[in-house]
Amino acid sequence: MSIGLKRAYEPPAGSDGYRALVDRVWPRGITKDALRLDAWLKHLAPSPALRTWFAHDPEKWEEFRARYFRELDGQGPAIEELARRAREGRLTLVFAAKNAERNNAVALKDYLERRLRR
Repeated sequence: MSIGLKRAYEPPAGSDGYRALVDRVWPRGITKDALRLDAWLKHLAPSPALRTWFAHDPEKWEEFRARYFRELDGQGPAIEELARRAREGRLTLVFAAKNAERNNAVALKDYLERRLRR
């Protein structure tokens, strides 16, 4: 099992494996060719209401994760596909957020790893 995280503004690498953008909005200033994605999974990004509520406020991180996990619970087939990718090789979740420690890709990685451990 291998799940990595990478900001959209970092150059892609061969070691990234399957690269999936997990943001609802395309990263500013980056072309499709430069990002070199295998998938854009905007339906796995937090809902607009949740994203607006969170606003990357560190005080809301734990509650954001709990709410986001509930949203992800309703995405069974897409989550299973990502879990399969992680089991079979390297999966890299690509995100644009400036905060590399508290963002939806970090939460999604945790969610997937928990699911894979079951």
